[in-house]
Amino acid sequence: MPKSLVARVTTLIALLLIAAIAIFWAFREAGPPGEGGYGTPLVGGSFTLTDQSGKSRSDGEFRGKLMLVYFGYTYCPDVCPTELQTMSDALDKLGAAGEAVQPIFITVDPDRDTAEQLKNYAENFHPRLLALTGSAAQIAEAARAYKVFYQPVKQADGDYLMDHTSIVYLIGSDGRYIAHFSDSVTAEQMAAEIAKHL
Repeated sequence: MPKSLVARVTTLIALLLIAAIAIFWAFREAGPPGEGGYGTPLVGGSFTLTDQSGKSRSDGEFRGKLMLVYFGYTYCPDVCPTELQTMSDALDKLGAAGEAVQPIFITVDPDRDTAEQLKNYAENFHPRLLALTGSAAQIAEAARAYKVFYQPVKQADGDYLMDHTSIVYLIGSDGRYIAHFSDSVTAEQMAAEIAKHL
């Protein structure tokens, strides 16, 4: 086998190993439940942001409820509206039990996603969807807590899109991570998983 091919294969294996380790550390369990030890994934955390009505909101308001948390932005051409619709449909499938779940959308594009912009956008989805924005520092802090990656990507016309992690997080009534859903999940699958924790 040529040395250049061996070097490329070795580099690819090393990159895959690094990615696997990064994913493991993002979702690893650290300690006994309730004590920050085994059973407590290092995903999720506190936030204080501004909702679509201009009101300050924090995660602590939702203790006693489950939270469905998704990070995206209103100018997203495809994945964000799809995921928010899946969340909305899953809550509808839960019926009255869905009242115990708070859907939350956190923008990763605070420069464009003002409270007014979020208000108009949120009206397209579940009536209880809480859409949140904040300063760049506040958004960065919330994204770090949820292990969410995002960055602007300039377009040829001078505008930009946002590359970002597309995961819906299910957070427990105690504010701790329970599960997450990729963009391939159906509303039925999401509703079934949520129902296990109601």
